[in-house]
Amino acid sequence: MTTQDAAPPATGSDPTRAADHGIVVRGVTRAFGTVQALAGVDIDAPPGAVTALVGPNGSGKTTLLLVLAGLLTPDGGEVRVAGHDPVTEGPAARARTGWMPDAFGTWDSLTAREVLTTFADAYRLDRGVSRRRVDELLATVHLAEYADRPASVLSRGQKQRLGLARALVHDPQVLLLDEPASGLDPRSRVDLRLLLRRLADDGRAVLVSSHVLTELEEMCDDAVFLSRGRTVVPDAAPGARADGRRTFHVRALSLPALVAWLDAAGAAWRPDEPWTTPPTSAGGVLVDVAGDEGAAALIRDAVAAGVPLTSVAPAVGALERAYLTLEEDRR
Repeated sequence: MTTQDAAPPATGSDPTRAADHGIVVRGVTRAFGTVQALAGVDIDAPPGAVTALVGPNGSGKTTLLLVLAGLLTPDGGEVRVAGHDPVTEGPAARARTGWMPDAFGTWDSLTAREVLTTFADAYRLDRGVSRRRVDELLATVHLAEYADRPASVLSRGQKQRLGLARALVHDPQVLLLDEPASGLDPRSRVDLRLLLRRLADDGRAVLVSSHVLTELEEMCDDAVFLSRGRTVVPDAAPGARADGRRTFHVRALSLPALVAWLDAAGAAWRPDEPWTTPPTSAGGVLVDVAGDEGAAALIRDAVAAGVPLTSVAPAVGALERAYLTLEEDRR
């Protein structure tokens, strides 16, 4: 996974390709009175990839998504969604954009099928095409058995799934998702990850905002970090540390044996949980190693020395490490 710099555009992306079928944002600003929600945002979210939009509350994520969806007009900067400006070419941009807000409002008197059919009609899909499309989407989001029940009986998680189906009803090139996993049960979260990966693999540009960083890390190819309305590169972004070192949880059946071996090897470690002194049972420590290669070497050497390891895992994921280094006060 890589992160994007504010200037120049994100490494590894193709701005020309993103301009044609994905998302390109340059220097976008947006204020609400005296509050500067966006103060200079630059993004490339290319087709064929899931791009994570990460930042603290109040960093401008939802405002940016509303601008991309054509629901807010930026004060300045350039926006292209599937090659179109959402302000001056609104109908063309919206025809190619699927938008899922964090809370999906429904007409409770309509059935799930009727909700999707209504939106298909709004996009002027052929009725024969829309019927097949609606049936396929209801099956995809596991709502087929609720197809002809009023939306009022759906749970929050089911309404979220219906909202995702609504965003996909016109087969968009670009998908904008604001906290799509909110209210979903664990099985539905897994289904969501698989679906978004499949959509990206089919050539769509997918931009996802979420605070569930572990899930984002499992599905995304790239990440954009926002802080105080600007695109930033956190200190702990992948590749940001010159030495490439990472912190790993290392656990063993015998904590004394693990600690003794680390001391003898001259490795720096620290406790990762409360323990007695000296340690007398199974447990773990935190060890800084030179990335994945360092972790592999640690496992090899520990096994060769007879240390009964039970697990070696990153202390936090790359997105979480990067997020925690954002220099922003809590809002």
